[in-house]
Amino acid sequence: MKKWLPLIIIVILVFVGYKMTAGFNNTAVELNETIEESWGNVETTYQRRNDLIGNLVKTVQGAADFEKNTLTAVIEARAKATSINIDPSNVTPAQLAAFNKVQGGLSGALKSLLVTVERYPDLKSNQNFLKLQDELASTENQILTARTRFNEATRPYNTHIKTFPNSIFAGWFGFDAKPYFKSVEGADKAPDVNFDFNKKE
Repeated sequence: MKKWLPLIIIVILVFVGYKMTAGFNNTAVELNETIEESWGNVETTYQRRNDLIGNLVKTVQGAADFEKNTLTAVIEARAKATSINIDPSNVTPAQLAAFNKVQGGLSGALKSLLVTVERYPDLKSNQNFLKLQDELASTENQILTARTRFNEATRPYNTHIKTFPNSIFAGWFGFDAKPYFKSVEGADKAPDVNFDFNKKE
């Protein structure tokens, strides 16, 4: 029996090691899939906003004397926002920050456009415009919810791969921590809104 003891110990150690690594890998894969699903929901809500903005721009263009600079800023910001694509399985903090920045730029341009609309009674009473405005407000709430859920999905994954001994396995299997959504720079400051309706741009 003694001669088989070392072999039995080795077999037990191999089995325990296999169970530990397989358990780590399988859990990390499942958590990563949840992140990718959450990211898909983020992209869907942003795509909905981009589609609504396209319709909003067409509606506003119908106002012949509407400020072209304001409209152009929205169109350009929308183009930038749709130009960044992220692979959630390899997302880096820099990529997410760049994505967040262009989306924040689009939000700012859109706010300027909606404030400017106050000068145009015909647009303010346009039923199509009012409906789009309501849908955009609803979509902004959906974006906030999707971003929050992405962060909520990211936290257990990061915790799983950063805790010991999982951090060792994470290096072996190539699992890296995922970044979180953060507020756009300057979001903590109140916006400077000019309600001088007599001034034309």
